[in-house]
Amino acid sequence: MGLDDRDALRVLRDAVDPALGSDELIRRFYTRWFAIDLSVRDLFPPDLGAQRHAFARAMTWLFGELIAQRAEEPVAFLAQLGRDHRKYGVLQRHYDSMQDALLTTLRSHLIEVWDDRVASAATDAVTLFTGIMRGAADAEKGPPYRDGTVLEHHRVSRDVAVVRVQLDSPLYYHPGQYVTVQVPQCARRWRYLSPSIPADRGGGIEFHVRAVTGGMVSTAIVNETRPGDRWRISNPHGGMQVDRDGGDVLMIAGSTGLAPLRALIMDLTRFAVNPRVHLFFGARYPCELYDLRTLWQVAAHNPWLSVTPVSEFNVDPPWASEYPDVQPPRGLHVRQTGLLPDVVTRYGNWSDRQILICGGPDMVEATKSALIAKGAPPGRIQHDPLAG
Repeated sequence: MGLDDRDALRVLRDAVDPALGSDELIRRFYTRWFAIDLSVRDLFPPDLGAQRHAFARAMTWLFGELIAQRAEEPVAFLAQLGRDHRKYGVLQRHYDSMQDALLTTLRSHLIEVWDDRVASAATDAVTLFTGIMRGAADAEKGPPYRDGTVLEHHRVSRDVAVVRVQLDSPLYYHPGQYVTVQVPQCARRWRYLSPSIPADRGGGIEFHVRAVTGGMVSTAIVNETRPGDRWRISNPHGGMQVDRDGGDVLMIAGSTGLAPLRALIMDLTRFAVNPRVHLFFGARYPCELYDLRTLWQVAAHNPWLSVTPVSEFNVDPPWASEYPDVQPPRGLHVRQTGLLPDVVTRYGNWSDRQILICGGPDMVEATKSALIAKGAPPGRIQHDPLAG
């Protein structure tokens, strides 16, 4: 029965589900894959913990979609994965060795229940997964990444840096999309970042980066990046956008989640007429509202834009004096104090707005839940995929 055998697919899904204890199976899969093809190991960072977890979650979701007989999202996901994997140096033969290693590992792990039905479902599913990825990768003719040189690195707060890079060749992306970035301090580790400006034909690109506790790449970017460093930047992902004919807009940015919304706002300045945009820009301390001066300048020349600064605490910490003063001239809304979800929903449910939320996963989830609880339609809310 293959892919039509839902019971067999459930066996496979449960085997790879991290919530059901798949750690040992996934570890054995990678060990077997590296033994079959020694060149594969060089494609991954030294610490495989996050990679193994991400792989297990993805496989669990894919098997779940097959059980539900849904195809559109899995095919799109796998195709994008195949295109994106070109940046790691993945070759066609790596898909062959991956397929062999995964099927062998599944068979040995499920030996007590491995019969013709489970074998058929596993073979058909894994062949489908690798086939879509390799087909999408082979069809993609453009370069998988762009290299560039860091021109400027500004430490705008204790944990936040603004980095400007000059790419060797332009990277075209839609405002609101994100890319993955590899820096020399963390070879073979890629981090998601959102450009804070629209695509530049001259190859300029800017990122806002916050050092995350325990985040090796973000901490290296904020603390160690210097002009002259060579960065590698992948092709873009994501579909966050503003429909200029879709009504007024609510934007909610937590810290450097401002970057993609800033790019969207700057893109809107090209037009004489726009929907009204109200941006809530939040941080822990007033001094961490690092881009208020730029937002003030944009709002001063574009009456459709309103900006409300929000900080969790009302006063700055002692270390604030070591970094630039972020306060703009008068003109923005009065700064509000409190958590972003609470402040935003004080103004109502915003049910008549297109709603875009950007920031850390916890902040996005809390804000989205608060808005829905107030009556905002879930279908009107956009945000990037949440890590977890």
